Amino acid sequence: MASSTSISKKLTIFCNISFLFLLLCLCLTTTNYLHPNNHNSNLPNLQSTILHNSVVDDGCTNLHEHPDFKTKCLYVKTQIGCRPNGYLNYLQIFYCNFGRFPIIAHFAILLWLVVLFYLLGNTAANYFCSSLESLSKILKLSPTIAGVTLLSLGNGAPDVFSSIVSFTRSGDGDVGLNSVLGGAFFVSSIVVGVIGILISPQQISVDESSFKRDVIFLLFSLSSLLVIIVIGRINLWGSIAFVTIYFVYVGLVSATHIYKTRKLEEEPDQLLVLGDTITSITTPLLTRVDDEEKAAVSVLDDEKKMVDGQERNHYWSFNYLGRLVLYLLELPLSLPRRLTIPVVSEENWSKPFAVISVTLAPISLAALFNTQSEKVGSTSKSVTYMTAAFIGLVFGNLAYLTTKKCDPPSNNKSLFPWLVGGFLMSVAWTYITAEELVCLLESYGNILGISPSVLGLTILAWGNSLGDLIANVAMAVNGGSDGAQIAITGCYAGPMFNTLVGIGFSLVLSAWSEYPSSFVIPIDHSLYETLAFLMGGLLWALVILPNKNMKLDRYMGSGLVAIYLCFLSLKLTRLLL
Repeated sequence: MASSTSISKKLTIFCNISFLFLLLCLCLTTTNYLHPNNHNSNLPNLQSTILHNSVVDDGCTNLHEHPDFKTKCLYVKTQIGCRPNGYLNYLQIFYCNFGRFPIIAHFAILLWLVVLFYLLGNTAANYFCSSLESLSKILKLSPTIAGVTLLSLGNGAPDVFSSIVSFTRSGDGDVGLNSVLGGAFFVSSIVVGVIGILISPQQISVDESSFKRDVIFLLFSLSSLLVIIVIGRINLWGSIAFVTIYFVYVGLVSATHIYKTRKLEEEPDQLLVLGDTITSITTPLLTRVDDEEKAAVSVLDDEKKMVDGQERNHYWSFNYLGRLVLYLLELPLSLPRRLTIPVVSEENWSKPFAVISVTLAPISLAALFNTQSEKVGSTSKSVTYMTAAFIGLVFGNLAYLTTKKCDPPSNNKSLFPWLVGGFLMSVAWTYITAEELVCLLESYGNILGISPSVLGLTILAWGNSLGDLIANVAMAVNGGSDGAQIAITGCYAGPMFNTLVGIGFSLVLSAWSEYPSSFVIPIDHSLYETLAFLMGGLLWALVILPNKNMKLDRYMGSGLVAIYLCFLSLKLTRLLL
């Protein structure tokens, strides 16, 4: 636990330093390479040619036909298809700001990609999931319902929002479809495969009925998606029906849970065994935390004994200075979110931040609304900002008058609005980050000359699934049979949620915008290949595991990893050729 906290702290500091470094590089390289002082006899003629051709939107496909960074810079500035869907024009930054230093430009893009992945995951973990967890307690949801709904939403937030952004901003949903399917393939093959290989010596079995239920539902979901892709269009009611499949799954899981609970209540001996099992799982964790806290206190006591007088003052001054430096290094990426996302947890409560966040939250939502609505005029934007500012001032004054300095709101009636506000603002931040991430991948695909969908299938899918790999493998390896059961269930329930809710909700929004007509899905033959390999991996697990008495072993795990590597090799071979 201390180790994971230390790694998280180091990653936070690294990403913040990287952000400051990229900001400094951008400021230093902001130079107009097409300034009249840059003498180039061919540039005026080329400029007139590019300006003449910019009327036609070729989707930025002719970018690599231009010989040097100056002409490419002019091309991306004037070509309609090169304009970004996000907030930063990455093509212009790459060719105009870093045009003379392409290696540094590639490094900067990859570094910014890491920062965006960090923002996406950190916002989901520290703000989105905490709001969902508190809301589930207030709404008194059962652990099973919360697990298959709110927990899945928290874990799948990056994939869900990446899919929604891809459909709503770029219009074709190519990156979104590939990222969700790529993530589902990675989790159901690589993560399950690694779990099977690592815990093979323990001979752990998983519940057969739960495993078959999850895999069959996921196969049915992918088959339904395949039908939609083959047809090539979907109306509003069809997209709603696709999302409804997930609620049928939730209902089945809930019914199964209720049935098993009642059966255990009728058999006290089994219920006692279940209670002992839960206690045996939680007690070591609590004891380990307690031991770590005692060890930390013991270390501090020893350190206090070792220093006295001036040495003690010097020690604590140095320690305070170090903490201050670390706090300042975490500010660049954390401060904007802290100022706009209401937080009411006891460990992070701060009345000044709380008052400022509820004041600025409506203004932030207004800014997001105005950037998403291209048809909104300047007058309407001003009215939106003024209304949001008024609402923010009202909320801020109410927060100042109704909250305490040291303690957050405690009763459910006063806590509920705070949690809803925190949930909405964490959704807004997750959406903004996902939007920028998709925009970056699309631009980088143009720079590299490859399809952005390939980057969505690989880079975006891997980045969003990295948390599943670490969490599920750790849970399976260290949690015994119960941990393995939870991890395997998550490896199939998570991709199912991302597929049905992430893609499904994206289809609902897209079909709604075209209603009463149908939304046309662009033809991408690579999706058939992805679905075939993905469903092949699921069928492999569905056939092999029951034949092995539901014991996770190397044979099943190696087969899943081999299927994914074959798929990846095929994709890379086609790219190189």
